[in-house]
Amino acid sequence: ERFQVKNPPHTYIQKLKGYLDPAVTRKKFRRRVQESTQVLRELEISLRTNHIGWVREFLNEENKGLDVLVEYLSFAQYAVTFDFESVESTVEGSVDKSKPWSRSIEDLHRGSNLPSPVGNSVSRSGRHSALRYNTLPSRRTLKNSRLVSKKDDVHVCIMCLRAIMNYQYGFNMVMSHPHAVNEIALSLNNKNPRTKALVLELLAAVCLVRGGHEIILSAFDNFKEVCGEKQRFEKLMEHFRNEDNNIDFMVASMQFINIVVHSVEDMNFRVHLQYEFTKLGLDEYLDKLKHTESDKLQVQIQAYLDNVFDVGALLEDAETKNAALERVEELEENISHLSEKLQDTENEAMSKIVELEKQLMQRNKELDVVREIYKDANTQVHTLRKMVKEKEEAIQRQSTLEKKIHELEKQGTIKIQKKGDGDIAILPVVASGTMSMGSDAAPGNFVGPVSGAASSGPLPPPPPPLPLSSDTPEAVQNGPVTPPMPPPPPPPPPPPPPPPSAPPLPGTSSPTVVFNSGLAAVKIKKPIKTKFRMPVFNWVALKPNQINGTVFNEIDDERILEDLNVDEFEEIFKTKAQGPAIDLSSSKQKITQKGSNKVTLLEANRAKNLAITLRKAGKTADEICKAIHVFDLKTLPVDFVECLMRFLPTENEVKVLRLYERERKPLENLSDEDRFMMQFSKIERLLQKMTIMAFIGNFAESIQMLTPQLHAIIAASVSIKSSQKLKKILEIILALGNYMNSSKRGAVYGFKLQSLDLLLDTKSTDRKQTLLHYISNVVKEKYHQVSLFYNELHYVEKAAAVSLENVLLDVKELQRGMDLTKREYTMHDHNTLLKEFIFHNEAKLKKLQDDAKIAQDAFDDVVKYFGENPKTTPPSVFFPVFVRFVKAYKQAEDENELRKKQEQALMEKLLEQEALMEQQDPKSPSHKSKRQQQELIAELRRRQVKDNRHVYEGKDGAIEDIITDLRNQPYRRADAVRRSVRRRFDDQNLRSVNGAEITM
Repeated sequence: ERFQVKNPPHTYIQKLKGYLDPAVTRKKFRRRVQESTQVLRELEISLRTNHIGWVREFLNEENKGLDVLVEYLSFAQYAVTFDFESVESTVEGSVDKSKPWSRSIEDLHRGSNLPSPVGNSVSRSGRHSALRYNTLPSRRTLKNSRLVSKKDDVHVCIMCLRAIMNYQYGFNMVMSHPHAVNEIALSLNNKNPRTKALVLELLAAVCLVRGGHEIILSAFDNFKEVCGEKQRFEKLMEHFRNEDNNIDFMVASMQFINIVVHSVEDMNFRVHLQYEFTKLGLDEYLDKLKHTESDKLQVQIQAYLDNVFDVGALLEDAETKNAALERVEELEENISHLSEKLQDTENEAMSKIVELEKQLMQRNKELDVVREIYKDANTQVHTLRKMVKEKEEAIQRQSTLEKKIHELEKQGTIKIQKKGDGDIAILPVVASGTMSMGSDAAPGNFVGPVSGAASSGPLPPPPPPLPLSSDTPEAVQNGPVTPPMPPPPPPPPPPPPPPPSAPPLPGTSSPTVVFNSGLAAVKIKKPIKTKFRMPVFNWVALKPNQINGTVFNEIDDERILEDLNVDEFEEIFKTKAQGPAIDLSSSKQKITQKGSNKVTLLEANRAKNLAITLRKAGKTADEICKAIHVFDLKTLPVDFVECLMRFLPTENEVKVLRLYERERKPLENLSDEDRFMMQFSKIERLLQKMTIMAFIGNFAESIQMLTPQLHAIIAASVSIKSSQKLKKILEIILALGNYMNSSKRGAVYGFKLQSLDLLLDTKSTDRKQTLLHYISNVVKEKYHQVSLFYNELHYVEKAAAVSLENVLLDVKELQRGMDLTKREYTMHDHNTLLKEFIFHNEAKLKKLQDDAKIAQDAFDDVVKYFGENPKTTPPSVFFPVFVRFVKAYKQAEDENELRKKQEQALMEKLLEQEALMEQQDPKSPSHKSKRQQQELIAELRRRQVKDNRHVYEGKDGAIEDIITDLRNQPYRRADAVRRSVRRRFDDQNLRSVNGAEITM
């Protein structure tokens, strides 16, 4: 929470100007200056905590707060600076100790002849304080300055400047001010170690801002002239040595020295600054501090030593490079042998795999033979079972017929006659002893053969003999009529279906079955055989039955492979598999539930808050209640209505109010809040009316807020689905992914969109580029017309920020509010406000609902089009995939372009160097020296490239961020290596240092 603004800026400025008034008497100045420190502290708090508008007002042309603050800082520390000058003057013996003032006046008088630093290009080293050079200080001014210097005014002034510099606007003003940074540097003359530590922290932070290092060095040049130093940073080193009892100041000093020396990019200048402090005895003093007990100081010293730029060690590195190269050659030979051994092992393993595959194929063939035998045996068994069943049925029918014959014989209906050859003849018997045609007989019915078939007809031919037991059957010959026989048996049942084939063995099923049964139109993709082992692209593949109706059903990745140089692709990416796919986990929101507040009649805090709310409205209870009755939003703004809805009377409050009223107690004894609640609670349908008022008041804003979100969803969905260039990009990705994965995982027909995030995880053999970089190159070289595919994707970033579910809920909420308003209007059709609102806004709501329906349908279509599930893929998941992909693709394009430029520049430089080398005699000493120099330069430049030091920009909060970072960890360059470590090379350093030269 910001500090409450107490005073306007001009209040502090007037007080500071009053302290600087030279005409004020000594006694009056003593009385005024007693509160100077407190005034500065309040100013610092205001600068640090007030809004930026207050700071800008303090710094504007009218107030010129920065000039006043710098002038006061110069005045506050002038006596300290003068005392330093006086001491040096007395050491030289040029001025009497009892009269140091005259020397100071002469020095200042000579300095006043310098040109004004404002409006010209005078260097900062010549820009002294306005107080020192534009005015001739009197003895009274010097005494006043001594009085102020004994207080904390200088320290608080520095804190004020630090607060100003924490804003970009204020930082730029301080940096462009002719004296501000000079006066901050001169504050190092202050006797308070805490103030000096604060100054050094601030100056170190400025060094790390772009362009700040030069300004700091100019300020110390000015410090050298003002304080009469023989060498720059002389006083700083003197304080550093003498203040050994104050660890915080020593830490700040060491940190500043480390940053001011090693934060520059130019290597020669860095060595020059390093040597400046070496001449001042820094190296010897750091040796003494080697065993300090302070961990903070030890860390800063170690950081400085790590950053030290040792040119001699680099020269030794260049001279010992041949031994390192021999070691590299030996290691490369070992790697070659290991690679051959690995290749042999792989070949052996491959042979075993092939042998196992052959055995598996043989076993599959044998399995097929066994299946055929099983099938034939199964058929034979079925046939035999059928024959046995028919035999049993024939025997049963024969037994039945024999029983019938014996029954008829007993009845005397027929007579069995045995012939001489063993046959049996069945003859009918009649009463007259002759054969007759009885009405009961069924003419033409004869006993059939074993098969049970019967012939019919008025005069049938003789039937075949009937088998009886083991005797040979004999038919009745020349018989006029046969006796009645039982009906023929039913025909045999149809043969059963063929037996099912034996179930397939595990692992022998073929994917062809899937395609023949469900996806006859899908072309079976053959595995791609690559020359080298390729890394696995860990995409999330779509199943063949999931690509119908998606974008992948319309693209042909195999055609892409015909256009590409797959040999180059294999050469770049022949590497081991990358890490696992990123884990996409959904973040969970914590919903905090606020318990309902059960209160009785206007609990104290509730009454207090209600009173504050009513005071903001400035209306009486009658006016408020009347406005609620007629839905008057001109009288009651919607903000007040929403605040008032928090004070709707509870059931307990209504009971207490009604009880108070029934008891006829005087209303005058109630407070204003209680009387308002008494009247407020009597409004009919209070909740509905307040809800309608809030709805009407917020309706326009809701429409204005929801419409762009729906339009973003619609535009993004349609543009993504209709983008032919994006479709081509996906086609290229599918082709390259199948080329990588086909030999290991098999070809796929599509992939989940989340796989686009994994393109950056698959890296080339040299790990300098990713699969996305390669795709970007392929698109630029072979499909340049689709390189700007992202220009066809509109409003994707806006759509990514939309929660479609919440928007649809808001639309439904608006519809409920409109329905509630309509119901209220039907009850009070005389209310013109409700009538006009419904008349003017019902069509807007209908249009919003139509947009919501279109947005929902368009989003569902595009999600399904890319093989995703709309129920589990909201816009906040779907669209950010494309946002991240487009951003990564653009970055890959830029990095490819930068790498090509660097390679081209390096090639040109190497060709130029080779041309120079050919012109010289390779055996001459000058040639050898030249080669060592070139190797040293190459090493220096390579280490300079490795330096990825973060340069802070001048923005709001930058100074505080830098100071905080420096307190957390010391400043170290990326190429920082201990000098002791540089003299010995281990295998890892050889690989990292010399491997780059071999590549070059």
